[in-house]
Amino acid sequence: MKFIELASYLERLEKTSSRLEITGILAELFKKSEASEIDKIVYLSLGILAPNYESVILNLAERMMINVLAQAYDEDPQKIKSLFKNSGDLGNVAQELAKGGGSGISVSEVYDALISVAKDSGAGSAERKVSGMAKLLERLDPTSVRFVARIPVGRLRLGFSEKTVMDALRLASLDQGNDLAEKEIEDAYNIRPDIGYIARLVKTGNIKKAAPELGVPVVPMLAQRLNSTSEMIKKMGEVSVEPKFDGLRIFIHFRKPDFIRIFTRNMNSIDAGTFPELDSIGKYIKAKEIILDTEAVGIDEKREMFLDFQKTITRRRKHDVAKSASEIPLQFQVFDMLLIDGRNLINEPYVKRRELLEKAVVNGGLFRVDENTITKDPEIIKNLHQKYLKMGLEGVVVKRANGFYVSGRTGWNWVKMKEEEGKTGKLADTIDCVVMGYTRGRGKRAGFGVGQFLAGIRDGDIIKTITKVGTGLTDEQFKELNLRLKKLSTLKKPKEYEVHKDLTPDFWVTPDLIVELAADEITKSPKHSAGLALRFPRLIRFRDDKNISGVTTKKEVNEFFRMQKTQ
Repeated sequence: MKFIELASYLERLEKTSSRLEITGILAELFKKSEASEIDKIVYLSLGILAPNYESVILNLAERMMINVLAQAYDEDPQKIKSLFKNSGDLGNVAQELAKGGGSGISVSEVYDALISVAKDSGAGSAERKVSGMAKLLERLDPTSVRFVARIPVGRLRLGFSEKTVMDALRLASLDQGNDLAEKEIEDAYNIRPDIGYIARLVKTGNIKKAAPELGVPVVPMLAQRLNSTSEMIKKMGEVSVEPKFDGLRIFIHFRKPDFIRIFTRNMNSIDAGTFPELDSIGKYIKAKEIILDTEAVGIDEKREMFLDFQKTITRRRKHDVAKSASEIPLQFQVFDMLLIDGRNLINEPYVKRRELLEKAVVNGGLFRVDENTITKDPEIIKNLHQKYLKMGLEGVVVKRANGFYVSGRTGWNWVKMKEEEGKTGKLADTIDCVVMGYTRGRGKRAGFGVGQFLAGIRDGDIIKTITKVGTGLTDEQFKELNLRLKKLSTLKKPKEYEVHKDLTPDFWVTPDLIVELAADEITKSPKHSAGLALRFPRLIRFRDDKNISGVTTKKEVNEFFRMQKTQ
């Protein structure tokens, strides 16, 4: 496919906010795509070059892109800076300056040129990146330039995510005679969260071949929330009851003698050097290769107690690793295993995975296999919950004994239980929201730059408002919030936001900052687009360990609301 044709589809996508239309346009695009290029087309339509866990980024900030445009179109950088200041969109500036041509360049050529720029490193790479990007833009027509120039600065956002791409892939496959179920594509993506790879499998009819692979993250299994132990047994039958730790969710991929990759719950790759404790991992693994699901928990060795999340998360810092490791040693609580010696365990019952796990991991020291109790008795769950709370843990996680490893919060496979009332508020649990925008501060807060922020939850690909937060923040939190939000500000409301006109903030921000909020209760709301609102919301912490996929969904909030009414 020629890139000029892809650009025409991107232009159509940019002009519509209808979810059905977006899905239809993408399906049409995917039907026209060849199997050899569909992965590249999917990546570029999402404004990326590869899955996030591969960390393939262009590293061209706005300042460097101004130099790219100056070089590509032989213009004064000051003129481009002025045009950008007026427009607020480097893509529009590039289109205004473009001189035409570009009808012959293919999607694959554009993608390969961008990959080459992204992978350039070492001495003089900044200059080579600018030059390489400029040469690519010179070859493109004005419409294509508008979209390509937005990719390096993360501004391509066309209002859809991988979920819509999966819907479009299914629609395209149906039109071509392949009766693929929505769940088949989603399940394959959860096992191999590379949407380009999944698109290629769909296009070639190989969707059933998706399987865990060492070095590639799996979408993590997450816990639902229930406070009734009798309801847990009713929904899950026989369960495994285990302690809930307040640490970092860490997936460890290891192959002897020394291959190791580490992923967060967001499927972001972490340099193994961040956790020097894992240098000795080989002594604790009785297998050639393995994928472990763990919780890294900070230990206070003097007081023989676990540290809280805020202290543990400092271990993710890239600097002063040795000092950090000595001050906050880690213990890895191992609770699941997804692969061992080439054997896929995704569809094995939990009790079977546990059995294999206990044989594969040396329990004690660096790794501790979570203790567990198999039961059908609600009273035993309650007693264990109280026991673990008294130990300073977060209570219990209850797991269906015969459940498979099901990514996300689908079904009743894992459930976490928390106190109905606690330090954070009267809701049964906190809610993870994305910051959508903010308003200026007044009075004392004028110096902070932020008076309150608008927060939302996920409903498919749409972000819907649920609250405004302007109280309960310390001065330090206001200052930190201002610094973070300034970097994410955007002139236009992101396409995926659904906001009542009366709630429009002074500044919009891209959906990148996740915050954990507590509240007294959930109430119905005629103005918040979620249809519900948080009463007396309070900021608990910034969740840098989560991205947009980890934001609480409207379905989950509806369940909280239902639980609240039955208490």
